[in-house]
Amino acid sequence: MKSILIFLLFLAYAACCAQSIPDSIRTTIEHGDFTAAQRAMKLLIDSPRTSQTQALALKFEIERLDRIRKDFRNTEADVLKSLGATYPGITTNDLAKFESDRSLEARVIDGEKRYFNYAVPNLFRVNREAKNHKEKISGVQENKLHTFLASYLPTVLAEAGKSSGHIVGPIDLTLTYTLSVKADAVPDGEIIRCWLPYPRETHERQKNVRLASLSEKNYILADNTMMQRTLYTEKKAASGAPTVFTMVLRYTSSSDYYNVGARTPGAGLVLSPDSATAFTAERPPHIVFTPAIRRLSASIVGSERDPLKKASLIFAWISGHIPWASALEYSTIPNISDYCIENNHGDCGIQTLLFMTLCRYNGIPAKWQSGWMLHPVEVNLHDWCEIFLDGYGWVPADQSFGIQESDDRRVKYFYLGGIDAYRLIVNDDFSRDLFPAKIFPRSETVDFQRGEVEWRGGNLYFDAWSYTMKVAYGAAQKQ
Repeated sequence: MKSILIFLLFLAYAACCAQSIPDSIRTTIEHGDFTAAQRAMKLLIDSPRTSQTQALALKFEIERLDRIRKDFRNTEADVLKSLGATYPGITTNDLAKFESDRSLEARVIDGEKRYFNYAVPNLFRVNREAKNHKEKISGVQENKLHTFLASYLPTVLAEAGKSSGHIVGPIDLTLTYTLSVKADAVPDGEIIRCWLPYPRETHERQKNVRLASLSEKNYILADNTMMQRTLYTEKKAASGAPTVFTMVLRYTSSSDYYNVGARTPGAGLVLSPDSATAFTAERPPHIVFTPAIRRLSASIVGSERDPLKKASLIFAWISGHIPWASALEYSTIPNISDYCIENNHGDCGIQTLLFMTLCRYNGIPAKWQSGWMLHPVEVNLHDWCEIFLDGYGWVPADQSFGIQESDDRRVKYFYLGGIDAYRLIVNDDFSRDLFPAKIFPRSETVDFQRGEVEWRGGNLYFDAWSYTMKVAYGAAQKQ
């Protein structure tokens, strides 16, 4: 009963967080005075006039600032040293130039400039001049994923051409997922609660899901009403040893290709008015029709009225203007789509939320989807989405994979209305409840791919545990 009460209070906090942090403290945070802000919030928590809901909001804001500190660990000296091999003699004035155009991410925390942990590699991803300079020195590195897709996608299209349906090219996948909590992260004998990512079973392209093995005997599997699907289990911590959870899954995954714009739309494939409204609405804090969204939409879409053409314009613009870059933890970003516009870069989830927000603003229903990309050359967390087009239904859109380099338009725009088979779908929405409910705030408040862990003393953040995904491909994956 106590855990349920705390969880309900946390939901209430999430709904009114903006009102729970006084403006004076928000200003202090914006100025980078984290320690002073945390001290002021702790005093408010102890005040008898502070409600439980407000106290939870303040506690999470204190934790959020600590999460930001963990994302910004590099000093100016660290960055100068890292860039020295590419830019001999680089100075702080040079850094300032990169910072001014948002290609080197930094912020002042408690009076000291700190740089994002991945600021240096991101510089060579988002700044074209820096990228070209590095390539002159180190040479152009092969993008193994692009090479793989260049040969793989034509085979998918060939199969689709022989099929009357949109589901083609099934492959058999065996996944071994391991989550390991660091030794002594919690006291000996304490119960660690663990939520592992589990495949959703509501899609034609993800079938025959089965749990082959689990390191723990007892577990709770969330059903498919949970939009972020979990397998929950528990284990006692032992002194001096990591606490390891291992799950083996098997399933069949297929490519999904609609060839929108070329295939004749089907009759009657339209959304109900309620669904259309729900999937074109704002969804604070990350899908909001802010002035920045409205201005960007006007510049991209203009007077276009056709939904598919509008989606294509948005998809192409983001592909050409928002390069992929390693991202801050989502729980630390107030509005992800506006952050993307402001910084001109983002990872797959940030790019996807910008695409979804622009689609919804233009009346195109859009919904989140995420899990993992499991290609033989690259295995990683991944986010994409689906959009609804009258006559076609819900079709995939992978903004991060974007426009492919090809003279074949079907390959070039494959990921607007298509998706490959090397996927694991865990989520059909973002920021939804886990089952059973967590007592403490999640490490990842938006997505769910890595898992979540806590004990009675609190949440275990990402620095307290690690994860690995190993993939075995069945015979069906041979092309």
